[in-house]
Amino acid sequence: MEQTTHRSGAVRDGLGVGVAVGLSGVAFGAAAITAGLSVPQACVLSLLTFTGASQFALTGAVGAGGDLVAATLGALLLGGRNTLYGLRLADLLRVRGPRRLLAAHGVIDETTAVTLAQPTEEAARTGFTTTFASLYVTWNLTTLAGAYGASSLGDPGTLGLDVVGPAAFLAILWPRLASSAQLRWLAAAGAAIALCATPFLPPGLPVLLSALPVVAAVLVVMAR
Repeated sequence: MEQTTHRSGAVRDGLGVGVAVGLSGVAFGAAAITAGLSVPQACVLSLLTFTGASQFALTGAVGAGGDLVAATLGALLLGGRNTLYGLRLADLLRVRGPRRLLAAHGVIDETTAVTLAQPTEEAARTGFTTTFASLYVTWNLTTLAGAYGASSLGDPGTLGLDVVGPAAFLAILWPRLASSAQLRWLAAAGAAIALCATPFLPPGLPVLLSALPVVAAVLVVMAR
């Protein structure tokens, strides 16, 4: 009975987080169109990348006129934290064979948070699966809706939709910044680097450089 209760709680947690966070895909879809991507490009990015912060970072850099290579590298650096999550979840989820590739695609902030919050291993696996499935479906459907809606309005910039991407990006990051003084220091350092580099470097490169404090912090943690 207790085991069933834990699994039911994991399902509720996963559905709640997955649907709630997935709705912000509307903002990403609109931001992608504002940055110059097409509806299919926005949808493919959500299908294959599936990590909101990196997606917003990439479209923001591209929208500012940045080089696609630099924007992609910046997004990859930002998404590198998912590798650390994967190391933490590997033993807990115990996924074997080809399913490991699918599970790896679902290792993001939200699935990690729900998984680690569960009291038992079985509930953790249930929480991961439920969060991944509900968030992936919702995120991709709302990306399509946001991208299609923005593309139907003509020039998104004339309606002020060019601020949707930065605003949504900040909304995603703010809860993490509010809960961790260390993250606030890293964010401040990254912002300072980006601001100092902006007058001297092409668009996109300052965003890439702003990830250096995070990379340094990760290396310090791994060295311990």
